[in-house]
Amino acid sequence: MTHALIVIDVQNDFCPGGALAVPEGDVIVPGINALMQQIPCVVLTQDWHPADHMSFASEHPGAAAYDLTEMPYGPQVLWPDHCVWGSRGAAFHPGLHTDPADLIIRKGFRREIDSYSAFFENDRSTPTGLEGYLKTRGITHLTLVGLATDFCVAYSAQDAARLGFDVTVRLDLCRAIDLNGSMDAALDAMRAAGVRLA
Repeated sequence: MTHALIVIDVQNDFCPGGALAVPEGDVIVPGINALMQQIPCVVLTQDWHPADHMSFASEHPGAAAYDLTEMPYGPQVLWPDHCVWGSRGAAFHPGLHTDPADLIIRKGFRREIDSYSAFFENDRSTPTGLEGYLKTRGITHLTLVGLATDFCVAYSAQDAARLGFDVTVRLDLCRAIDLNGSMDAALDAMRAAGVRLA
């Protein structure tokens, strides 16, 4: 009972046809569902933005999607509008089994700050509460799957390792955006943090 599965952002907007579609984002769903049956604690994360979130390119006149801007907390990619709370795009992929989830963590709901990691906002200090939940349950080992490998999965994995968890990322059950070499950079950063890539 010391092992948890963290399923990152398997939502309609990150799957084919979505506003910020990750290539083949939907093909990992059956494998994730199967893995849920093997790990005693399951946590789902859900990107959950207000319609005027500051990470949206539409909130920055003259900016285009995937431009890089500077926020008070550091560099920020400007994204297409996505995962707006209550929208179909923010809903979990219809094929994902949500019933086995012990907990759903919503992130990115503060207008002024994005949140890639399941553990912290992008200021790297405002917690989501997931660390406390896992530690009070005696969880020491984490397996991470989901979308996208090079952003929310990688940030979550590095934070988890920094917090003292034993972390494995199942690359076969993740898919990446791969924006300007972001996939290679994410893999290097995860390895450097001590994350096991399987």
